[in-house]
Amino acid sequence: MGDSDFLTIEDHRRIAYHKCSAQGQDRRPGVVFFGGFKSDMTGIKALYLESVCKALDIDYLRFDYTGHGASSGRFEDGCIGDWVRDSRDIVTALTKGPQIYVGSSMGGWIALLLAREAPERVAALIGIAAAPDFTEDLIWASASGAQRSAIMKQGLVSLPGDYGDDYIITERLIREGRNHLILREPFRADFPVRLLHGTADKDVPYERALALLTHLDGTDIRLNLVRGSGHRMSDEYELSLLKETLIGLPVLYGC
Repeated sequence: MGDSDFLTIEDHRRIAYHKCSAQGQDRRPGVVFFGGFKSDMTGIKALYLESVCKALDIDYLRFDYTGHGASSGRFEDGCIGDWVRDSRDIVTALTKGPQIYVGSSMGGWIALLLAREAPERVAALIGIAAAPDFTEDLIWASASGAQRSAIMKQGLVSLPGDYGDDYIITERLIREGRNHLILREPFRADFPVRLLHGTADKDVPYERALALLTHLDGTDIRLNLVRGSGHRMSDEYELSLLKETLIGLPVLYGC
C-alpha cells in the first residue's frame, strides 16, 4: 500500500495522496479515484483500483479530501466546495492530460463537477453508486422537522450512519452544497460515462442513477444496475465488474 505523500497548497491545506506511475512509455490516460463522504483513500475500492492500474501499467492517483483520512483539517468544517477545490488542486498538480475519473458515492458528484468545469481533462468517467446532489435531495429532503431545525439553529446535527460512526451534518454543508447541484441544469458529457449502482442501495437509491443517466447529454453513457447490491459495491463480484468496466473503456485503446 505504501506510505502517503503530502501536497501542501494554499490556505495551509495538506492533502495526503498516493500516486503510482506507469513504467512504460505508452502514455494512456491515468486513473484518479475520488472517495466518498467521510471515506478515505485506504478503502477497498481505492486499493483494488490501484492493483488493477498497476497491472495495466497506467498512472493511478488516490487521495484524501481535507478533513478525511490523513489530510489536514476537521471533517465537520468541510463542504462540497472545499472538497471540489481539493480535488481540482491535486489533479492539476499531479496529473497531465485527460484522466479517467472514478468517483465513489460523493466522489461521483465531485468527479462530475470537475468534469463539467474542465471537460478537456476527462477521458472517461466511472460513477460507483454516484451521489450527485445528495446533500439536498437525500439528506435535507429526508430530514425531519426537528433535524432541519437543529441544522439551521444549532449549526449541525448528528445523524446515524449504517457503517458505525454517526455523520455530522452542518448548516454549511447543506447551504453550500446548493451552489454545486448537478441535476438542475444541462450537462453535456462528451466522454464515455459508466454508472454502476446496486438495486439494494439504501443510502443512494438506484433511482438516482436513473435520474443521472437521463440527465446527462452524451452519446456514450451507460448504466449497469446490479441486482441485490448495496451502497459499498466492494464485494468480489462488484470489484470484478469495476475492473471490467475500466478495462472496457475505449480510451485505453486509442479509440
